Amino acid sequence: MRHVTRLQIGPAAFRIGSDWRAPIAALDDLYRDYPKPEIPDFNVHLFAARPWRKYLRPSVHIGGDFTIPDAAPLPLAQGLLAAEMGMNLQMALAQRRYLLLHASAVERNGKAVLMTGISGAGKSTLAALLMARGWRLMGDEFVLIDPVTGLAHAFPRLISLKNEAITVAQAAMPDARFGPLLRGTPKGDIRHIVPDARAVAAMAEPAEPALLLFPRFGFETAERPVPPSEAFVRLTQASTNYVHLAERGFDALTRLVQAVPSRAIDYPDTEAGIALVESLA
Repeated sequence: MRHVTRLQIGPAAFRIGSDWRAPIAALDDLYRDYPKPEIPDFNVHLFAARPWRKYLRPSVHIGGDFTIPDAAPLPLAQGLLAAEMGMNLQMALAQRRYLLLHASAVERNGKAVLMTGISGAGKSTLAALLMARGWRLMGDEFVLIDPVTGLAHAFPRLISLKNEAITVAQAAMPDARFGPLLRGTPKGDIRHIVPDARAVAAMAEPAEPALLLFPRFGFETAERPVPPSEAFVRLTQASTNYVHLAERGFDALTRLVQAVPSRAIDYPDTEAGIALVESLA
């Protein structure tokens, strides 16, 4: 790869290479406060499938240590998104040290709140707004559970906001650092928020999971307890490597749902969602 950068995000180190300068320049700008490791754990490649695709209607294929052969390329204007997706891909397919949960997480006083749900549930928006209210952001895309200790480890990547959530976050956090607005992606309009200085400085500090939340946006305010059996099934669906970890994954997830209370919450708007999270926490 002609253009290369390195990133340390929590316990994971990445080397990202690209046939184009623009995606690497965007990463270097938005992740400028993050460490740059010497030896990567994972490699991400952004490449043109044919030489002329570097210049003629350039399209970015995502590769690296692990690939999905039939994945559709993205236009070069969405190169930053391709890089983020590439890091997601390597973690999802190659991470074996930690149990991965597709979730956002925030921490206060050493206790972590984990939020997971389907796309559109609002977990990224809630995490961003809680960060603005003084919580430490631990992650937006993945939460890493140590199978030995049960602790949650931070993975504070850029927070990915979609569509209407972008306007909400911009109004609530006018001083935050935002990435470029990426229009017309497979998930609509996307804009990233850079985690604040506290999230970056403390990303090597784990926290004890204290609450599991399953949020749903767009419904009247409500909450109910989720029994461990239901939480277990939901989290197996939210984990990208549970099956690969085999007995370690089963034991880690069993301990998590038995030790940590779970709640399903519905909320009609972000103010109601924030109030629910903070009252339950």
